[in-house]
Formats: sequence, C-alpha cells, structure tokens
Amino acid sequence: MSKKTDGLYLVHISIHGLIRGGNLELGRDADTGGQCKYVLELVEALAEHERVGKVDLLTRQVIDPKVSVDYANPVEILSDGVSIKRIAAGPRRYLRKESLWRYLDAFIDQSLVAFRKAERLPDLIHAHYADAGYVGSRLASLLGCPFVFTGHSLGRTKRQSLLENSSAEVIERRYNLNARIEAEERALEAASLVCTSTQQEIESQYGGYEHYDPARMRVIPPGVDLSRFATPEQAEVAPSVVEKVERFLNHPERPTVLAIARADEKKNLRTLVKAFGESETLRNQANLVILAGNRDRIADLNPGARKVWNELLQLIDQYDLYGSVAIPKQHESDEVPSFYRYAAAKKGVFVNCALTEGFGLTLIEAAASGVPILATNDGGPRDIIGNCSNGKLIDPLDVDGWREALEQIVTDRDQWQQWSENGLKGVRDHYSWKSHVDRYMEQASGLIDNITHPDMIHSKSRTAIPLQDRMIFTGLNDELMDGDAEAIAELREMIESNHTRIGFGLVTGRTLDEARRLIAELNLPSPDVYITQLGARIHYGSRFVEDTQWTRHLSDRWKPDEIREVMDSVDGLTPQPEADQHRFKISYFYDGSIAPSRRKIQRMLRERKIPARVMLSDGAFLDIVPLRSGKGHAVRYVAMRWDLPFDRVLFYARRGSDHGALSGHFLSVLGADHAPELERSEHLPRVYLAQQPNFRGLIEGIHAYQFTTDVRVPESAKGTDDPSETDAVLSADIVAHCSDNE
Repeated sequence: MSKKTDGLYLVHISIHGLIRGGNLELGRDADTGGQCKYVLELVEALAEHERVGKVDLLTRQVIDPKVSVDYANPVEILSDGVSIKRIAAGPRRYLRKESLWRYLDAFIDQSLVAFRKAERLPDLIHAHYADAGYVGSRLASLLGCPFVFTGHSLGRTKRQSLLENSSAEVIERRYNLNARIEAEERALEAASLVCTSTQQEIESQYGGYEHYDPARMRVIPPGVDLSRFATPEQAEVAPSVVEKVERFLNHPERPTVLAIARADEKKNLRTLVKAFGESETLRNQANLVILAGNRDRIADLNPGARKVWNELLQLIDQYDLYGSVAIPKQHESDEVPSFYRYAAAKKGVFVNCALTEGFGLTLIEAAASGVPILATNDGGPRDIIGNCSNGKLIDPLDVDGWREALEQIVTDRDQWQQWSENGLKGVRDHYSWKSHVDRYMEQASGLIDNITHPDMIHSKSRTAIPLQDRMIFTGLNDELMDGDAEAIAELREMIESNHTRIGFGLVTGRTLDEARRLIAELNLPSPDVYITQLGARIHYGSRFVEDTQWTRHLSDRWKPDEIREVMDSVDGLTPQPEADQHRFKISYFYDGSIAPSRRKIQRMLRERKIPARVMLSDGAFLDIVPLRSGKGHAVRYVAMRWDLPFDRVLFYARRGSDHGALSGHFLSVLGADHAPELERSEHLPRVYLAQQPNFRGLIEGIHAYQFTTDVRVPESAKGTDDPSETDAVLSADIVAHCSDNE
C-alpha cells in the first residue's frame, strides 16, 4: 500500500487571516502574518515525513468581493497528500479574528461534515492560535484523537502589554480578550502536547495560565525553507525589488537597515525610525527600508494600520529622511527573499524591534540569507541569537540602544562578516524544516501510537460517528429492564458487528450516571450518543464528551422559576424528588383525577408568555422542559450535527415522551407494549408497529426496515402531510440558535 493511503492523517487548524497555497498576502492586515506562512510551510513539510500519508489544513472560507476568489475555493490541493480545506462558518465576508468567536461552533459542525465526506478520521489534530484551539480541542474530544496546541501569541501577554496604554474596558471592546483567554485555557487543558518556539515562552507566557503544565510542553523551533534563501555570494536580487526600493533613495549603494513587519503598533516600527533619524552616522552612511505590508491609500487601511503609517510618515518628515528611507507600497510574497538578498548585497542588517516576539520567523529568514540581525530582547530572538550568534539583543524601547547597535554594524565590516557567516551556519544546524519535522514527529508519534495501538482500535475511545451512515436510538425505561438476555445479546451482536456503519444512541429521562449503570447491568451495547434527562443533555462516546452547544441552545428563554410559580397553584401536581429534577427538567407526579389536562397546563404557560414544553408519560409523570428540548428535538439535533440523513435514523418508541420523535422524517418503531399516548402515532407513514415488546420489538423493527443492509424507506401515504415539514422547522431553529450564522 502506498504511503499516501497507508500513512498517518494529520489535521492542522488555522482559522483567521487569508491563507492560500501561493502568493500569501503577508502584512495585508494584522491577521495575515507569520502564523499563516508558518502553518502553510509546516503542513507541506510534514507531508514529506515517512510516517505521514495525508495532511489537511482547515481554515475559514471567505467569499467576499474585497478579497481574492482563491479564499472561496472549498478545497485547494497543494501537493500530493496536502490540501487546504476551507470551512464555511458564519457570514461569508472576511472578518477580523476578534469577530469570529460567535461562529466557531459552526466551524466545528462543518468540520465534522468534512470528515464524514473524507470518510476518514484524523490521527491527530493540531490547532494554531486561540480560535483554532477552541475548535480543535472540541473536535479532538468528540473524535477521540490526540490534540496538539500552539498558541503563537497569548491573550494574557497581550492584555498585560496593552494595559500600559489603555483601559481594560477599551481593550476588551476592541480585542475580545476574555473569550480568547478562555479558549486558550480550554486548549491547554485538553492538549496532550503544547508546542512552543522557546523555553522563555513556556516560562514567562504560558506560566500565567491556570492549566499551565510544563510537562506537556516542548520547545520545537519553527523551520525555514532554506531553498528560498541565498547566501550573499549567491544573491541575485530581483529587478522588481531593486526598482521598488531604489526609487526612494539618493544613495542606494549605502548599507541597508531592513525591517519587515505588519503596520501594527506592537511591531514598534516608530522606535526604529527614531533611532535612525537621531543618528547622523546612519543618516549619512545607511538607508532605511521598511516593508510594512501592502497599501494603496493609507486612508483605506484599518484604523490600527492607518495610525501606524501616519506616525511613521510624521517621523520621516520630522527627521527629514527623504532620500534615505524606502517605504514600498506593494510587494509580492515571493519577492520577500529578494529583499533579504538586497540587504545582504548592501552589507546591511535586519531589524526586529517588536515589543514582544513569540518567535521571530523573519529573523531566521534574514539569517538564512546571510544578513546579521538586531532584535528585541523578548521571547524568540533570545534563542535564535543564542543558537546562531549572529546579532545583538536590545530593549525594544531603548532608542539609544538601537541607534548604537545600528551604527556599529553598518560601520564594522569584520563584525558584519562574522555575524553573517554565523547566521548561515546556525540556521542550517537548528532551523531547517527537516529538523523541525523530525522533532515534531518524535513527540507526536507517541501520542498517536497510544491511540492506534491494536488494543485501542476497538476500544471506542475514538468515536466512529463521522464514519457511520445510520444510527439506532432506543429508550431505557423500567419495562426494558425486564427484557430477556437473549434479545439483548442479539442486539449487541448486531450493533457491534456493524459498528463502522451503524451507530447506537440512548434516549432516556434518566441522568447520565444512572444510564451508564443500567447499561452495564443489562450488558447493552456501549452507546455512541447519550441523550439523557429527556433530551436536556447530550454526551458522546466512552469519554462522555458533553455537547455544550446543545446546552447553550436550551438555555435561551428558559424560565424555571416562573414555571414553578405557575405550577404551585395547579391541583394534582406533586413535585418529584430532587434527584429527578435538574437544570432543564421540572418534574411532577401527575394525578389525572384532579389535575388539568396536559394541553391545559401547556396553555397556562403560554398565556403567561413562558416558552416551555409539557410532556406527560404513562399518565402519571409530568415533565416541563425547554421549548427546544425533548427527545425528538435532541435526536434531530444529533442527526443534523453529524450530517446523518433523517431516513437513516431509526427511533424505537415506547413511552409517551417519545412522541416528538415520531412526527418527523425518522424511521420509527413502536413496541407492542407502547404507552397509550402513542396510539395516535400508529398510522403515521414512517412508523412500524412491532408485534413484540421490549428489545424484541426493536430487533423486529430493525429487520423490517432492513436497517443493517439496504435501508427500506416506506413512501409517505397518499394525502398525508410531508413528514419533513416538522424537521424543516426544527432545522431552521437549530441553525439560527446553535450555529448563529448570519
């Protein structure tokens, strides 16, 4: 079998920004920067590893006339076994990362659909940045695969830096840092491995998090595609780059001070211009070249970039740097190596003076081109210069320190030559993509092997739902507990022998703990889905991963205190014990000789504008649940979330509270011993009336629908309503309130 079909399947997630296979628009905005480039090169390098067969990079699909149509393409093939898959989530237009939080649950849902279409589950999920950390941690929990996290930059660090110049309220309004930090905490809690660029990053940045665990953190410095960069002797500068730079300069032969960074305040470009402008030596003996993204008109840039450019232009004017500074308006991503070559050919220096720097990929690129570096003394630059001995660290706010270091390197030719040679050697030894991938796979392989070990393959620690094309749901009530062991054994054999295609779901009014205990006592098949407490809670697999999206869906407009106040005045209702109540279920013993009918109780709540669903089971148990709750709603939600067609869902109904699942598009089975409340459903077109009770009735229905082979879907009876109508209404409700798409 070939590597591409037999190797590991790795999924990387990088949601924000604009990512495509070629001509990256680096610096276009604050979200399209070094992370986009790093992740793209990482997935391509991983595909070359002998153990890897397939790598997918999941990012957000953008359909917006303001950006290239490339970002609308749902699948972009990069090379054999490497693809970008763009996931539709939220509005189609391009959004900055701070506006994406409310759409991340939709990204999760659509990612599950993508895995179903691929007919393969990932062996590992690696999320990049907080937004992807939220998505990746949930996906990995749902799918039962290892989760790896790289923060790139962290919310707590950013908040601390921003508080020096702004208030907490303004910062939160602009950057949504509370959501970001909470997502980072979730990711750190869930991750089996956290990849960092430097040891300082582990200690000073991650150390402030509640789920900080250095035992799960590894320093794996990013790699660089060395083939894109040339030594000074090999340097061939693209004519387009020469033209873009030298049209600004009076003396282009002078050494170049080069900076490549986004027009972002935290990149601290103003300090560089001040240091250059305040030095007579630099003004007379060097040129300053700033590549700060692409722009047409400064007035059209986002507010942050516009502010940076206005300040830079004022400083250029203040120090009268005309003829000594180049600020190209446009450049292509594949021209960037030529800018480094230009600086090397001019015996120049590369500068990164960012206030904070998680790693500093541009420093590696400069070193790979033989350009000495001057860098901020925060984060990654410490390790880079420590490994390469090719430059100097400086306090980012020390203007005099930058000035002195720049003056030294542009005037000391021996120092320049030594740092240039050191950088070239250090990059080859420490920062090639091969060395990065080898270290990465050494760490990741241990996590993957624990899951794919033969003893784990059938353990159900990994859910099979994304690969299953049908699912059976059944209740768990007192009568079923009297079912014979032979029928249960037959059902278990039927489910387990077809588990790659057929899922098994449990639907009950009991709590999860009670349901688990009874399943063990009866020796039932292990469910893929647990719908408990009358549809109020949903959990998946043997890890019992809760569907928090469903919980948020139910919470909207749920008014339990007002419901209890109304019910206190109703005769014939006695509250059930506290153990039978929960957050989304208010339960009463019902005395039909005294109490009003279920319909009248429902009307009482409606008259008081209280949205809720009233259910009566066995004529003796009254439950009030959220309007969006109920067994039928929960089963429909699960089917839609996992992209299961409704006519590939079989529901076994016996209790009165099961009625909601019978009126839609499911294939339903009524046990011979079903409750009187279900008699009105006996003649619905997709309801099979079993002749046997308990689990025998379920098995009879499975055979009647040929559910384990080619499913037999009965046609709707003539003159009956389209059974999909109820489903369509619910679908719209769930899409509106769970995915929150616009």
